[in-house]
Amino acid sequence: MTVDPVRQAYAAVAELYIGLFGAADRVHPDDLAFIGRHLAGRAGPVLDAGCGPGHLTGHLRSLGADASGLDLVPEFLAHARARHPGVPFRQGSLTGLDVPDGSLAGILAWYSLIHLPPDDLDGVLAGFRRALAGGGALVIGFFDGDEVAAFDHKVVTAYRHPADELAGRLRRAGFTEVERLRRQADGTHRPLAAIAATASS
Repeated sequence: MTVDPVRQAYAAVAELYIGLFGAADRVHPDDLAFIGRHLAGRAGPVLDAGCGPGHLTGHLRSLGADASGLDLVPEFLAHARARHPGVPFRQGSLTGLDVPDGSLAGILAWYSLIHLPPDDLDGVLAGFRRALAGGGALVIGFFDGDEVAAFDHKVVTAYRHPADELAGRLRRAGFTEVERLRRQADGTHRPLAAIAATASS
């Protein structure tokens, strides 16, 4: 996957995106609770992979997690650093996670995998498994659906996945699902889902 179109698309709407979504109090309370349950108590580094404006990185830090953020978009990272001084944020891609093997206790990928073509997703999940220590936690938020399909996301083309299909990909990548959250379409949002899984030892 070429990441430049995704980076450029988000850079073009960064100010609007930050205004709409760049604070933890704009995240559904059930989602914050789900993220906190699986990542806040980890004894080791937690990476917010595709952190955007850094609001969830900051939220994890407020819960005591040793969280840092990674994102493609310089405009998001500038905001994150200003809003959360002292929290490490760096630019990078999920398709080539530049961390040592087994070095992370947790990874949050909250709607940051949605722009990956399905053929590229398994490689990224394998990279997450490589980066996580045995028993480490992975939390993924994504668009739910009846089939794997592209749709016209407001920023750039995105993909939805049936929750069972994504759970199967996680299993093949070396993860064990521990909890699932689903929310139906409500007239404003598409069907949404999240899966928490642990890296097999």
